[in-house]
Amino acid sequence: MKKINLLLLLLVLFMQPAIAQQNSNKELDWKLGAQAYTFKNFTFAEALDKISSINLKYVEAYPGQEIGNGIEGTMHYGMNANTKKRVKKLLDSKGIELVAYGVVSGENEADWKELFEFAQDMGIGIITSEPKKEDLDMVNRLAREYNITVALHNHPKPSTYWHPDTVLEALEGRENIKACADVGHWIRSGLDPVVNLKKLEGHIANLHFKDLNEKGSDAHDVPWGTGISNVKAMLKELKRQKFEGLFSIEYEHNWDNSLPEITKSVEYFNGIVKK
Repeated sequence: MKKINLLLLLLVLFMQPAIAQQNSNKELDWKLGAQAYTFKNFTFAEALDKISSINLKYVEAYPGQEIGNGIEGTMHYGMNANTKKRVKKLLDSKGIELVAYGVVSGENEADWKELFEFAQDMGIGIITSEPKKEDLDMVNRLAREYNITVALHNHPKPSTYWHPDTVLEALEGRENIKACADVGHWIRSGLDPVVNLKKLEGHIANLHFKDLNEKGSDAHDVPWGTGISNVKAMLKELKRQKFEGLFSIEYEHNWDNSLPEITKSVEYFNGIVKK
């Protein structure tokens, strides 16, 4: 009996590092997926194949992409019920979850309602958007009614939400609107992404995550960890904030053959998370 107890004790001690690692990764609750715009030169079906090939399980779709796989039309939120059904089946066949949609905004309240109804039908939890300032109260109300988060995206200066201070102003008193932090566009606007992540603490719903080769408007994506974006510091800051949510890989370079570079980015991300 003593020998059995000793063996059990040794087994528990041996397993502790692995258990601690599993718990640590679980506590982060980070979802790594891809923005389908990364593969804008391909159909949505082809984008899913690429995403699946690197073992990612989440996708953020955008409206203008051809669906493919024998399904007519684009990923626009105005698609009919039959097309939605076929897109759901396509997603299921690839084992990929459609978790976010954008960047997209409605033209008026009726248009916004159609967008929210599409998101609800498709099981989308986040609409990434840049709504008109005068529409924010209406968008917040609809987001509450449909139980869907709207995340304000920051295209580069001089777009409406290019600076986090403007985002924070828009979020004030609107609990159903959060931020989509596009860290690459911050660099293109001359801003420090780590500083901006700190400013938006508690308000970030999702990220368009990137590493760029240089500062300025002409910068382009490079494999994570090889550029000037300080990916490690951004991940450290998000861990400090206890961020829970989606990282969308949005790789806007080498459009026809970006998968090897994206694969390196995923490997780098996973390596940092394990540490």
